[in-house]
Amino acid sequence: MNEAGRVHRPERVLVTGGAGFIGSHVVDRYLAEGCGVTVVDDLSTGHRSRVPKAARFLELELNDPSLPDVFAEGQFDVVNHHAAQMDVRRSVDDPRLDARSNVSGLLHVLECARRFGVARVVYVSSGGVVYGEPTTIPTPESHALLPLSPYGVSKLAGELYLHCYAIVHGLEYAALRYANVFGPRQDPHGEAGVVAIFGRQVLEGNPITIFGSGEQERDYVFVEDVIESNWLATTVALPPIGGLTSRAWNIGTGRGTSVNELADRLMAIAGNRVDRLSAPPRPGELFRSVLDVSRADATLGWHPRVSLDEGLRRTLAFLESEVAEVR
Repeated sequence: MNEAGRVHRPERVLVTGGAGFIGSHVVDRYLAEGCGVTVVDDLSTGHRSRVPKAARFLELELNDPSLPDVFAEGQFDVVNHHAAQMDVRRSVDDPRLDARSNVSGLLHVLECARRFGVARVVYVSSGGVVYGEPTTIPTPESHALLPLSPYGVSKLAGELYLHCYAIVHGLEYAALRYANVFGPRQDPHGEAGVVAIFGRQVLEGNPITIFGSGEQERDYVFVEDVIESNWLATTVALPPIGGLTSRAWNIGTGRGTSVNELADRLMAIAGNRVDRLSAPPRPGELFRSVLDVSRADATLGWHPRVSLDEGLRRTLAFLESEVAEVR
């Protein structure tokens, strides 16, 4: 942690996307720290049941014209912005839809934040897409930013808008570039949900599908560690504004795991081996994405604590409880 330590402790927090996988865990943490929390989520991918009763919940789309009224009433110290269209393939199929959520929606939030005096915005970016196919592994924040999908472009655009608002309006922000986050409450769909997809299939004894060679590497970080990064990004003194790197932090583990190895580990922990089906590689899929997280350690005081195997055990236990409920 930097020498200034924790200097900003919020009383009132708005979490966009707070009914989602990661966002709901963020809500839990803010509540546990004694913050008053309001959740805005359109429930396009989130679930109302994930939002604790102690939080105020509003089912709203980010571009809703009533959003300024939410800010006026809430008088928020911090906005934690997790709401997003996060499906890479959907962004390729419909880039305008992606931009409406990830660019236009963010701008509506930022205008409200500026107008109503929000002290800080914590923004979720993506270390898995903003660098494109990286030439350096693990990849530092200073790597060239060359996204290869509309989703990656929209996440990078969000960082650029935040940087602009910091320079022009003095709005404090921190951008967290997530690796592949996994853990309890993750929906078993989409590339980002591969742990949940494989875990559910293994527990139910169904075959899993491996796209391409299965040697593609990803940086899997447990959701509990990610939530700690959000709390630190909310509370610590941030470095002076410079380029984008000055307010961007990779949040991962610095270690790559292939899809084949991930499948092996899940089956070993579950004690159940299932068949593997082969499928053609998915167009545009990155081969390696592993993040250098040394900067987060040096300037936020953050580093991952939960090992991959421990995270997988805890995720499988959660999935097993869900499977038992269905039965």
